[in-house]
Amino acid sequence: MDNRKIPHPLIAAIPIVFLIGLLVVIINIFGSDALSGGSQIALIMGMAVCVLISIVFYHVPWKTFEKQMAKTMSGIFVTLMILLSVGMLAGSWMISGVVPTLIYYGIELLSPKFFLITTCVICSLVSLLSGSSWTTVATIGVALLGVGEALGIDKAWTAGAIISGAYFGDKMSPLSDTTILASSATRVDLFVHIRYMMHTTVPALTVSLVIFLIAGLGHDLGTTVNVAQYTNGLSSTFNISLWTLLVPLVTGVLIARKVPSLIVLFTSSILAGIMALILQPHILCQIANDSSLSFPGALTKGLAITFYGSTAVDTGCAALNDLVSTGGMAGMLNTVWLILCAMCFGASMVASGMLESITRKVISWITSRFSLVASTVGTGLLLNLTTGDQFISIVLNADMFREVYRQLGYEPRLLSRTTEDSATVTSVLVPWNTCGMTQATVLGVPTLTYLPYCFFNLLCPVMTLLVAAIGWRIKHIEPEQETINTTNNEE
Repeated sequence: MDNRKIPHPLIAAIPIVFLIGLLVVIINIFGSDALSGGSQIALIMGMAVCVLISIVFYHVPWKTFEKQMAKTMSGIFVTLMILLSVGMLAGSWMISGVVPTLIYYGIELLSPKFFLITTCVICSLVSLLSGSSWTTVATIGVALLGVGEALGIDKAWTAGAIISGAYFGDKMSPLSDTTILASSATRVDLFVHIRYMMHTTVPALTVSLVIFLIAGLGHDLGTTVNVAQYTNGLSSTFNISLWTLLVPLVTGVLIARKVPSLIVLFTSSILAGIMALILQPHILCQIANDSSLSFPGALTKGLAITFYGSTAVDTGCAALNDLVSTGGMAGMLNTVWLILCAMCFGASMVASGMLESITRKVISWITSRFSLVASTVGTGLLLNLTTGDQFISIVLNADMFREVYRQLGYEPRLLSRTTEDSATVTSVLVPWNTCGMTQATVLGVPTLTYLPYCFFNLLCPVMTLLVAAIGWRIKHIEPEQETINTTNNEE
């Protein structure tokens, strides 16, 4: 903080309390439309309160805020590009027939009673192989949401199962950027970190699967919609073909070869676009409002709209029409706007020293093993609320507690695990966090609607606190042994 006096924790909490209070009012007024502008205004107003207090009472120059904002924004460029690519992919996978084909056969094969647990397992495996929760949700997750709707499963439950599975794989995959970041930020070997996470992650997933199984077995078959109406609507509108599954197959190969996410998403979108030209030209013409089937005229226009704009396809079934409509890249712009506002708020909290003030106070409460882990979890949650980005939360959490863990004689792998059990998995539960905004937009289910059903994400922090309370697999080390133990721990 350049030797400047940092605000008292109670003063530092004012922008956060103001933001949360304003968001509660806005969400209550606008509901699911809060992401269309209300939430963004709340974040900007929260930033304004932070800046005002800092400049007037602590004489923090405006230039300090500008520099921090520039630094923060530069770190999210790839995230924004991935977000736009997800919108492009969602539109192309739908119009090309990839998602309709998956929904069509999924309805035929999946049982309503075992749908939730099956969804969670499928998303866990896909995310474990891909290392990306975002890719998992935007591809197989969207298809499974459609299957669930056709089977009469509440969208909130389905979204919870999708996100629970996606974040299990994201958390445990050696290909995951958050997993790599958490291990490197805490200076722990990647596979030591993954093995140590199993002690909390596997029980959390197991309990989640049991809950989804019980909920599925209690599903009232009488509430299942007319499946034939969905299958007939899909088959009469789209060219349902197994050839469309070449697109997810190639996507899977690219993921297995560890191709960067942005390249995978873009390539998959282009392949789906080609598939749309071959198998769904009538759909493209309908989107272009031109029945000439001309190329490059109507077909190119329809494909371009699929990539960047909103699409509506008439299937003869109102519920199905909503299911196959897409927003393209334009549909992600509110989310991009929200991310930019969230980054501004987070940057102002960092530049003002308010975030440092709050975390210092949290660290001062540490008196035992449990309070150490609880403080780490609490800080991870706080960072997700204030910075709006899980990557920033992971790095800051690691930086703040690394020396504390060393001084108290606890292994760095405990810090790396606790960071993932808090900062990584709870990011998707915060409406203005990049993860929460993205998944709500992609799935079309508001964050606060699916939150109660993301059992894995809710259980991970609880499980890490429980393990800390009983001390299972947690041991002391001498500070000079740290380097050895971070690379050669016995499990």
